[in-house]
Amino acid sequence: MGFLKAEPEPMPPAELLALPFLERIRVMSTTWVTAGFNTPRMLHVVYVLKMLGLYFAVGLAITSWTTTGVSFAHPASWFDHVVVYQKLAVWLMLLEVIGLGGAFGPLCGHFAPMLGNIRYWVRPGTIRMAPWARHVPLTGGDQRTVFDVVLYLGVLASLVLPLAVSAQAVPHVPAGTTTQELIPAWAFIPILVTMPLMGLRDKVVFLAARSEQYLPIMLWSAILGAVALAKGATAGDFVELVVVFKIIIVVVWVGAGVSKLGEHFINVVPPMISNSPGHLNVIKRLHYRNAPDDIRPSGLSWFMAHVGGTTVEILIPLVLLVTSDNDIARIGAIAMLVFHIFITSTFPLAVPLEWNVYFGYIAIVLWGGFGSGFDAATYNIWNVHQPWLLVPVFALALFGPVLGNLRPDLVSFLPSMRQYAGNWASAVWAMRPGVEERLNELPLVENQIDQLQRMAPMPYTRDEADLTVQKALAWRSMHSQGRGLFSVLIEHLDDIEGRTLREGEFMCNTIVGWNFGDGHLHDERLIAAIQRRLNLQPGDLVVAFCESQATPWANPPQRYRVIDAALGVVERGTWDVKDCVREQPWLPNGPIPLDVTWMADGFARQQTLTALHPATNG
Repeated sequence: MGFLKAEPEPMPPAELLALPFLERIRVMSTTWVTAGFNTPRMLHVVYVLKMLGLYFAVGLAITSWTTTGVSFAHPASWFDHVVVYQKLAVWLMLLEVIGLGGAFGPLCGHFAPMLGNIRYWVRPGTIRMAPWARHVPLTGGDQRTVFDVVLYLGVLASLVLPLAVSAQAVPHVPAGTTTQELIPAWAFIPILVTMPLMGLRDKVVFLAARSEQYLPIMLWSAILGAVALAKGATAGDFVELVVVFKIIIVVVWVGAGVSKLGEHFINVVPPMISNSPGHLNVIKRLHYRNAPDDIRPSGLSWFMAHVGGTTVEILIPLVLLVTSDNDIARIGAIAMLVFHIFITSTFPLAVPLEWNVYFGYIAIVLWGGFGSGFDAATYNIWNVHQPWLLVPVFALALFGPVLGNLRPDLVSFLPSMRQYAGNWASAVWAMRPGVEERLNELPLVENQIDQLQRMAPMPYTRDEADLTVQKALAWRSMHSQGRGLFSVLIEHLDDIEGRTLREGEFMCNTIVGWNFGDGHLHDERLIAAIQRRLNLQPGDLVVAFCESQATPWANPPQRYRVIDAALGVVERGTWDVKDCVREQPWLPNGPIPLDVTWMADGFARQQTLTALHPATNG
């Protein structure tokens, strides 16, 4: 990687782009082994400054300005006060909903400008995605209104409030615990009202805020925080609040660990390591069987995925939740800190850097803070004096992960706690020439080819820009679902070599302003919204879409569907994930087997869709 400009590609971009589709995937995926996305190192510096400066430093400064016990000049105080847990959660949620968190910049498909989110959500007329538009009154339609903009501004104001308000002293804490403060419980009420309302109007904003991570913190801060701050509170009331905070973070860890069981996650590790600017090429190659001829995951990748990943995320958090030993608690917290530092160092696509900083840092606060007299036996799940309280806490925390793994079609992968597990709803778009340019007719949309050609300080050429965007397809091909999606398109389109192929997640980012791996944001509902605005012809835009695999540890068939913008869903079927992971990203043995379960009337596979009559969708 160069500092201001990407390193040269293995061949001139024009020559690489002229290759047949699967040969292009072979070159790009094998190049990814050591080069990754090949973004200039200057961008990594931007991400680091944003992560440590804008989030961590400014967040701690805000905390120190609004509390008496936390001092920015005394780092020891950063770890001794649970109010830091609250303030940094609110601050990170605000940054995420603005667009300065995980969805910022080129590694998430925002090139010029690098900010999405807020630019779209303060502008009436842009596309919004209501989750249950046909069932919830006053949420229908897909166009942002002045009301939606006002509601979004209300969300921002609701997040500023708990940051700006002064913390309130906790009247009673256990012996040996540093004097504690909490954000007043009432300060959380506005966001607990505005964010769910916002989510009913536009699920994109709700998910972008990482509501599944931070709203539970705010909910229990409002309920149990009010009890802990009341005049008649006991030290046990504060202990219960801290234990609930621990449960929330443990469920996130364990949920993510469980989601990594199955065939998918081992394919996540190699391309993630390959994108790291800090790993030597020899280390990157060790994660593949025999690069460049065989770039399936190696035994080292299996170990990193299921010992360094799955095992760590399940066992250590469970030990942290039940241990009453100070040394074990601190060792476990340090292990989780190292775990998150490692993930951060790889700069994975969608770059959830601030989230990893927050979770690693808070592990030290919750399992080693609160002063020199901290006792893990005091702040322990076995020391809750109202055990019935654990029932609603666990029920709320586990609802999303349980339902999301049983019925992934009903729940985003984020509330399902499948963060970076490789088991994602995904899509690849296939467009006839000129359709990508027509997307610029949508409000505020500018396709990424155009963005890259004016990207400062080193604009890309047209071919360089096209190649850069196509690297997202190479990244997708290195994951299980990419091979299935490519197989679907190859089976369906006899003109695939003349089409513009794009990763659905990147396309979604330009159209609704945000995406973080959730294919539900660019399924047939978004395609229908685009069709209402552009009136495309049959075959102009064909999308291969797959749903997350339900209960992946049992390896049931993974479901796919084919969407034509003008015709709707024209085919449904399944594939065997094991067939996907056995193949190379460039499918040298041809498409994987597909089991077709439904076809629309008048639909015939392996032909262009221009001759089709309007279909009845199932």
